[in-house]
Amino acid sequence: MPEMPEVESLRRFLAERCVGKVYARLELASFTALKTFEVPLTGLAGLEITEVVRRGKFLALGSDGLWLAFHLARAGWLRWKDKVAATPARPGKGPLALRVAFDDGSGFELTEAGTQRKLAIHVVRELADVEQIATLGPDPLSDDFTLAAFTQILTNAGRAQLKGVLRDQRTIAGIGNAYSDEILHAAKLSPFKPANGLTDDQVATLYAALRAELGEAIARSEGLAAKDLKGEKKSGLRVHARAGEACPVCGGTIAQVSFADSSLQYCPGCQTGGKPLADRRLSKLLK
Repeated sequence: MPEMPEVESLRRFLAERCVGKVYARLELASFTALKTFEVPLTGLAGLEITEVVRRGKFLALGSDGLWLAFHLARAGWLRWKDKVAATPARPGKGPLALRVAFDDGSGFELTEAGTQRKLAIHVVRELADVEQIATLGPDPLSDDFTLAAFTQILTNAGRAQLKGVLRDQRTIAGIGNAYSDEILHAAKLSPFKPANGLTDDQVATLYAALRAELGEAIARSEGLAAKDLKGEKKSGLRVHARAGEACPVCGGTIAQVSFADSSLQYCPGCQTGGKPLADRRLSKLLK
């Protein structure tokens, strides 16, 4: 799933290529992807793109009083095209969800792999008209996301587990499964530790790790083409999706906890005092 660093890199990529261009064609290939109907996709045709912004994991292209906003979900991606295909998109065929062509012939496609269709496209007059955007928490790299603000977030979360707090988009916008694993590893904290159970030093360490991990991920992606961002993300991860490999910090074996539709990875040596966390899925099988 693209998370804040990849989405921010896509924003910069699109801003360089889209601002000043005019929508020529918008072709919907997956009708389930379009979540709004008050303003049709065709309402964007002929409008000039004036800005590209990010809200959490959402990207949005702004025009004259309208926004094209989209969330790539778990299996979605954006493919840039220097020359968009002239043949009309065929609904229901393959991974294509939306094709956008500009007045100079360039454009992009939104695609989604797999059978679960969760990619979301919105055409709205205000970004706040998208409920998931309106309810987003603060951006963790914004200037007002201070240590004091972060401390208050953890206090308000009570005994909720750190992993879940970091991933809750209503609490902090943009962090997903992968970077929450990386942040907690860098801070040497268990993903299951209660949010209100940290010392002041641990809160400061977690705050610094959060800002550093996200900032460094964005820096690594600077200047990369959209097609290269997935590979860069994978190569930069130390623990996420690396169960069974050696921890690059302590040399111990990276472990995993599995859930119904996801998993987390962590280093017992760095994060839990050498103790393995209970694998919820395996525990159920053994009962």
